Amino acid sequence: MATRHLYVVRHGAADPFGELTEVGRRQSELVADRLACLPIDVVWHSPLPRAVRSARIIGERLPRVPVREAAELVDHVPHVPERVPPAWAGFFDGYDAAEAAAGARLADSLVERFARPAESETHEVLVTHAYPVAWLVRHALDAPPVRWLGLDCGNAAVTAIRYHDGAAPAVLVYNDMGHLPPGLRWTGFGPGVRP
Repeated sequence: MATRHLYVVRHGAADPFGELTEVGRRQSELVADRLACLPIDVVWHSPLPRAVRSARIIGERLPRVPVREAAELVDHVPHVPERVPPAWAGFFDGYDAAEAAAGARLADSLVERFARPAESETHEVLVTHAYPVAWLVRHALDAPPVRWLGLDCGNAAVTAIRYHDGAAPAVLVYNDMGHLPPGLRWTGFGPGVRP
């Protein structure tokens, strides 16, 4: 087994219908430029339109790198805690057991497919959504399942995780938006002080 390098990227900013905005397109271009210096082997993306379009923009700026869909990257709630923290009560209100089980199955599939060493040295970009990013980070840190809650992820932010046979996963970078100018960071979040 060899090292798998995952560069997990949340899609660019999108409108309420899931289509990238002008800001989201620019964010996708900038994250592609950031990744261009790396030996990327493949760009995987969620089947949802905002991730598909972000991945295509990234692929256009990474010549000869294949861009492919991975159903495991779809937006989903990976874990519903038995005791919901009060701050999250409204979010989980009405969330039933079948939805929770479906989300857990998707989370298991995501981990099984991507959160492990590869057969050969690989550098893969995963264009996905905030919750799968949080789940992969939580998994890499071997944190309790409830810890995915509150791991915020900005649009077009980069999270880098390394998987090497015989070693624990390493979270090298989390939610890095250094490639984005200040006006393009933390889009989609409410007002507040942000680094």
